Amino acid sequence: MNLDDFRRLDPKRIGSWPALPKLLVLGAVFVLAIGGAYWFDWQTQLEEIEGAQKKESELRNTFIEKKKVAIDLEAYRQQLADIEKSFGTLLRQLPGKSEMDALLTDINQAGLGRGLQFELFKPAATESAADFYAELPINIRVTGSYHDIGAFASDVAKLSRIVLLNDVNITPGKDGGLSMDAVAKTYRYLDEDEISKQRKTAKGAAKK
Repeated sequence: MNLDDFRRLDPKRIGSWPALPKLLVLGAVFVLAIGGAYWFDWQTQLEEIEGAQKKESELRNTFIEKKKVAIDLEAYRQQLADIEKSFGTLLRQLPGKSEMDALLTDINQAGLGRGLQFELFKPAATESAADFYAELPINIRVTGSYHDIGAFASDVAKLSRIVLLNDVNITPGKDGGLSMDAVAKTYRYLDEDEISKQRKTAKGAAKK
């Protein structure tokens, strides 16, 4: 069939058309029906299916992650116990309020035991409080030989309580000796009343 044959077809008598035009019309109707069904119905369903598949994948990943956590729960508990034990060990290295005087004496004795002369030993007037501990800086100046000053620093580091030497400055002193200026920072743990007061102060500051 040529183009003229198609033009002569009567749309009102489709039943009498040759096979080829009938097939073309049926094909066009089929394509339109499929397109309409997709546009008005299937598209939404496919989007819902895609969303459900995505949610299923997310739930599967969540399940796998929680399963891993459940499997490793005992290991996590052991790690937590180890951390708490380590924290307790560190905490025991911090003196209480009643032990601070003894610690200051230990620092002083560490210098005197090495033959050093204290020209300054001045604890700060106030402590700097953190979550569960307080920091007390002590300005010190000692004079002596290089070896004795080094031994003093080593002795301070070996104290059973935590003492850190900061802002160390060594200059030539008298009679060929040396003079060391430093800030020795000591720490103590806060008792329950002090921790409670500290938290109330922090909450009050946060509300302002």
